[in-house]
Amino acid sequence: MERGVPIRAISRGLAVLAAINRDGPISMMGIARAAEVPYPTACRIVQTLQHEGLIEKEPARKRYRVTSLVKTLSTGFQNEDQLVAAGRDHIETLCKDVGWPISLVTRVGTRMMVRDSTHKMTSLTFSHYYPGYTLPIAECATGKVYLAFCDEEERNAIVEGWKAIETEASNMGLLLLSDDYMLQKIRREGYALQVRNVYNADPGKTSSIAVPLFDGNDRLIGALGLIYFVSAMSSNEAADKYLAPLQETAREIRGSLIDLAGGALGDAEAAE
Repeated sequence: MERGVPIRAISRGLAVLAAINRDGPISMMGIARAAEVPYPTACRIVQTLQHEGLIEKEPARKRYRVTSLVKTLSTGFQNEDQLVAAGRDHIETLCKDVGWPISLVTRVGTRMMVRDSTHKMTSLTFSHYYPGYTLPIAECATGKVYLAFCDEEERNAIVEGWKAIETEASNMGLLLLSDDYMLQKIRREGYALQVRNVYNADPGKTSSIAVPLFDGNDRLIGALGLIYFVSAMSSNEAADKYLAPLQETAREIRGSLIDLAGGALGDAEAAE
């Protein structure tokens, strides 16, 4: 595709829809802030999305939510069901062992999306992060570790995405990659940290540690993250306590992915 100026109206419309899908039910002011668009623009976009049936206003209050029609936008996408199937037992076991919530996360554009989590299994959490919750890739531990371990071609595609949207989060990402020191450090140590998470439901109250997830072909497919209370320990303490268990769980998930792939191949051969 030739380089050029993106259609700004479409970019803003997608940002508004994503914000409502991610944070809804949400007020108009909340939409404008989350999507980083002017309030009058947010109002016009919301009106358009209502006209198209993709969102609706709650009857009792001035908050907006997506409708079931948004599901039609994903009919052509095969999600990471196999990763969730391979990882669920392992993240449950790790959560029971350490107490803190664990998440399986993959990349979607310039954001990291939760595919599965154990937040509902533990009381050591402020919020229950559900599958589909997203965070800017450069503003979370899972995103940083993904950026460090993905190949150059994929990293360049992420950079192009940042340049196209020009938001505070994308500018932070470009700043992060302006110096390779941090990514080299993450690759060398095998994990990434995010101290005092900002882009979540409880800004500043939690921190995270994450390790990369690979499939049976050593292809990077996502990241495994653990969230803990800032008041409970320092980042160095978190790494000392939880890096080894996270890495072992990542290896176990890889092994289960290999087993699932072998089972699927056997079923296909039997069918023939």
